[in-house]
Amino acid sequence: MITLPPTVFIVDPNAAGRHALGATIRRAGLRAESFASAGEFLARPRSGAPSCLLLELAPRAIDAFALQHRVSIERKETPVIVMSSEVDVASLVQAMKAGAVEVFMKPVADDVLLQAVGEALARSRAVLQQEDDIQALRQRYDALSVREREVMGRVVAGLLNKQVGAALGISVVTVKAHRGRVMRKMGAESLAGLVAMALRLDLRLAVSPRASTSVSRVPLADLARRQVSNSFSSAAR
Repeated sequence: MITLPPTVFIVDPNAAGRHALGATIRRAGLRAESFASAGEFLARPRSGAPSCLLLELAPRAIDAFALQHRVSIERKETPVIVMSSEVDVASLVQAMKAGAVEVFMKPVADDVLLQAVGEALARSRAVLQQEDDIQALRQRYDALSVREREVMGRVVAGLLNKQVGAALGISVVTVKAHRGRVMRKMGAESLAGLVAMALRLDLRLAVSPRASTSVSRVPLADLARRQVSNSFSSAAR
């Protein structure tokens, strides 16, 4: 659960602009942090709190576009809202293509800006929650034994218990025991649920459903999707 208060970051080379935006954000009851340059902002460590970035797009804004690119890759939990009163429309379109969730020509009404900030923070919370969920799922997967991971990979790839047993040189009874432990440890209520977890973890290797002893270099996500598709097809017949 995310408990840290949200923060609105402001990057604007103009001190007066930073002060005005900060005052607007704080009046809305939100926390604001201001930076005079992209470098100053990037030097600040990620906080793990919901956030968004208000970015002033100045003329010849090479640094601004570079910052957008860095944020989109390194800080996906921080949506970017671009604003400017001086650049041309083509630059604003470029900012949108670079990943800005909103692009405004100044002046921007406070209520319009705050609505965009609220939506950006909601998006940030969703990204952070997804990251937390994946981390918890990864911890459960890491708690599996080597054998349990081998069984899980083959089960979600579509192999029957007897095929899994043949591939690993163990009995069907032992396969079922490992499979049960995998389900419990992963917190999966069904095979479909386990397959969904494999998709989210993006496990890279799995046994081909057509071969009981060899390992194929097919991403497990692809095999898992086939398993889900086959399950639905079987249910429909």
